[in-house]
Amino acid sequence: MKITQAIFSGSCRFIKDRPKRRLPEFAFIGRSNVGKSSLINALCRQGQLAHTSSKPGKTQLVNHFLINNSWYLVDLPGYGYAKLSKGIKAELGEIIRGYINGSEELVNLFVLLDSRHDVQSIDLKFLLELGEAGVPFSIIFTKCDKLGSSALENQIKKNRETLMEYWEELPPVFLSSTESGKGREEILDYIETLLK
Repeated sequence: MKITQAIFSGSCRFIKDRPKRRLPEFAFIGRSNVGKSSLINALCRQGQLAHTSSKPGKTQLVNHFLINNSWYLVDLPGYGYAKLSKGIKAELGEIIRGYINGSEELVNLFVLLDSRHDVQSIDLKFLLELGEAGVPFSIIFTKCDKLGSSALENQIKKNRETLMEYWEELPPVFLSSTESGKGREEILDYIETLLK
């Protein structure tokens, strides 16, 4: 799939305030600072479509981007950032759950995990909640350029084994790097397949 157009269509806290036009939605989520905004910008080949920040917890609303005038890419707030107050964390949790449980147009949720680290308990908790709620999701390991190839292979293998303790089979798994462009075509092709 080629992305020829990506337009910011609005931010909201509540599902009722989404853009009025109903189209298939593909949402992206992950722990704060996992590289979500960078990946969205790389997929769309637009440097500042989603605002990146070295400060975790930057995205605090549900952001819709209209892609090729035919589907939405949805940027969700990150979860699990320790330095936010309890109140804000609870609020973000409500915003995230409100969107995931409330959007009938959600086709797939891409959950981003940092390829350099073991799967965190907060990620597992989130993934298990998705499984229980029957939300269709895929996994994207980000920052795959940060490890050497054998270290990356070992870490991904270890993470897959951790996840396999909870699932009989894993959903689609993608490896990505915004530096090298790794995974971009595969992710877009997968979205195209689901759109068909």
